[in-house]
Amino acid sequence: MSEPLTPAQIQSAERTLATGTWAITAGAVLFSVLTVTPLVERVTPDDWSRTAPILPLVVDAAVVIVVRLDATVARLGGNSGRWPAVLRWMTGLMTLLLNIGDSALKGDPVGVAVHSVAPLLLIVTAEAGLAYRRAIGRALERIERSRAAELAERERRERQVREHERSERERAEQSAREHAERLERARAERESSERAAEREHAARMERERLDREAEMRREQREYEERVRREEQHRADTLRREQQAQAERSRRERQALEPAAAPDASGEQAAVNTAAEAVNGAVNRANPFTKMPEHEARLYLRSFREGERSVRQLAEDTGWSVGWISARLQEFREQDPARDYEPVEVVV
Repeated sequence: MSEPLTPAQIQSAERTLATGTWAITAGAVLFSVLTVTPLVERVTPDDWSRTAPILPLVVDAAVVIVVRLDATVARLGGNSGRWPAVLRWMTGLMTLLLNIGDSALKGDPVGVAVHSVAPLLLIVTAEAGLAYRRAIGRALERIERSRAAELAERERRERQVREHERSERERAEQSAREHAERLERARAERESSERAAEREHAARMERERLDREAEMRREQREYEERVRREEQHRADTLRREQQAQAERSRRERQALEPAAAPDASGEQAAVNTAAEAVNGAVNRANPFTKMPEHEARLYLRSFREGERSVRQLAEDTGWSVGWISARLQEFREQDPARDYEPVEVVV
């Protein structure tokens, strides 16, 4: 299949057609003037013989007008109607008759044939040129329409491509925004869950700490209560033993001294003297030994107010005066019914 002609090639063919048509027209006009003038001179009076070339020039001018205007109308793609066709054929026939008239009158068929070549060629060239120009015009119109359609199709495709690219870009931007929103929501949810987990962990740790502290306080109270009961029991036991020993000592003194029974104050003095003797014996047995804390506490609880001074208790137990005072204050707070106010004796 041959490739379609370009507009430049068609215009070149049209210029070739126009050039050839005008060349044939110019030759036919010149040949007609030279052929028809002698014939017109023979039929024209001698005084008017100079006007003989006018007739072929007029006919040829009509031929030029027909060729030129037909070319213009055909180039514009129009149809001039019936009268231009009549003028075209009439001028062609006139040119043909004028050119062969002299040979026909002489009975020269060869001359008729020879002189009919140029007019016939002019007539056929005019008709063929008109047809060629109309065909070229239609071809150019088709090409223009095809080019316009191609241009419109290309513009439509480009518009579709631009719209597709814009829709793809918008879709990508929308997808990116949705992805960013999903990531942001996931991050917020993750941070919220982490904060909730941290709060729950902190609350659980705080509850556990409070439970441990409550358990420790409970155990401490139980331990202190148990220690207090044990100390109280030991102190009561030691006090009963001391009282029993004091009672035995009193009875021994009463048995040794037949004198009158001592009064209440003397009896109390004897008890104190016996307790001091016991304590002194204990201290002399271990002059440089410090009592264990629980034994020292029991020893302190065994005395009532005024029985021993703070210094004496410190010397008996081996503990400092400050520690003795602090323990007596604790005993006073735990058992307000008893009064632990030993008298400080300055030696």
